[in-house]
Amino acid sequence: MVLLVVLTGCYTVPITGRESMILIDEGTEMQLGASSYSEIKEKRKTCTDPAVNARVERVGRRIAAATGLNYDLEFTVLDDPKTVNAFCLPGGKVGIYTGILRITQNDAGLATVIGHEVGHAVARHGAERYSHQMMIGLGGALLEGATAGVDERTKDNEKWKVAYGLSINLFFALPHSRMQESEADRMGMAYMAKAGYDPREAIAVWERLKQYKNGSFSKVVYEGLH
Repeated sequence: MVLLVVLTGCYTVPITGRESMILIDEGTEMQLGASSYSEIKEKRKTCTDPAVNARVERVGRRIAAATGLNYDLEFTVLDDPKTVNAFCLPGGKVGIYTGILRITQNDAGLATVIGHEVGHAVARHGAERYSHQMMIGLGGALLEGATAGVDERTKDNEKWKVAYGLSINLFFALPHSRMQESEADRMGMAYMAKAGYDPREAIAVWERLKQYKNGSFSKVVYEGLH
């Protein structure tokens, strides 16, 4: 039964060609992303600077066109200078915090970040993680059923559960998360190059981000950001 589910849930990631396991349909995935996106926009302050919004929208649309897919991508700038981050929810709902703009600094730098986030959307990484959680939950339930009659002592059964959880996290979840990030980087660079941006700028962005995390990055005011 599990093998049948896995075989019928395969998705080929564009550009990389990797086969991933996705157990939810695209419509449900987009609905979940749209719902979460609406909640975030209601709770977070959006940027009112027209120049910043126009720049993100312009770069985002060029990246979207470079995917060659009919994705309903949406870009929102969230006014939070202290948050150096961006995200993409299932279905292509992209959020850019103003704090990361001092890291991107120019259109090509912004294309690096947006391309990475769009890569997550096109690769359906969110749905893939959700599917893996479903399978991990199933595995935990099967393990609990298999060990229920082995030991009468609850403490021993709990040891099995803890060992299972640690193994999944150490040998599967963490490496898989890093793989998704690397895949999004690769896809993002391909998209930004196709959109006409110099992919070498990605190296500069990653270096500035590294400096920021190390506390050695000098604060630069982004043009149009107050």
